[in-house]
Amino acid sequence: MFKVIKPAAMMLVMLTLLTGVIYPALVTGLAQALFPAQANGSLIRDSQGKAVGSALIGQSFSNGKYFWGRPSATAPYPYNAGASSGSNLGPINPALADAVKTRIEALRAADPENKTPVPVDLVTASGSGLDPHISPAAAEYQVNRIAKARRIDPDKLREMVRSHTEGRQWGFLGEPKANVLALNRALDAIR
Repeated sequence: MFKVIKPAAMMLVMLTLLTGVIYPALVTGLAQALFPAQANGSLIRDSQGKAVGSALIGQSFSNGKYFWGRPSATAPYPYNAGASSGSNLGPINPALADAVKTRIEALRAADPENKTPVPVDLVTASGSGLDPHISPAAAEYQVNRIAKARRIDPDKLREMVRSHTEGRQWGFLGEPKANVLALNRALDAIR
């Protein structure tokens, strides 16, 4: 019996060291050397070096002076990375229809003069519930509300949105998008 236990124990120790210590240390070291910003959470820092957010995880903005991002499905705490998931509500689920209706009403109440159709990404959560981006149409939808709240020329805001809009990845994947945190930081930088 000892002949069987000794090799099994040695294999357990070796695999534990290989997969639990050596491999993670190697991958972490390579990530830190080759992609340090991404390996450390793609953090966005202010002028004093303080982390104000991540380029990869959305934040909740509800003040009328800021761009609002996609709704988060990580309730009750918006953009909780520890609870990343979609709502799993199908298109015919009444709860989804009610949530969308409530979100549309909130957007209309915040900017009653805006009669344009509400972009879908302002009323539906992303698959992860953490999406930090909105479409250029969703940013454009909010321009007049923000311009009034900040007393800024709407055309200046539109230009800011255009300058912060990222194209498709590698020219053909995905859709153009704007990072909400980057837009809001640019808003705060306007004097």
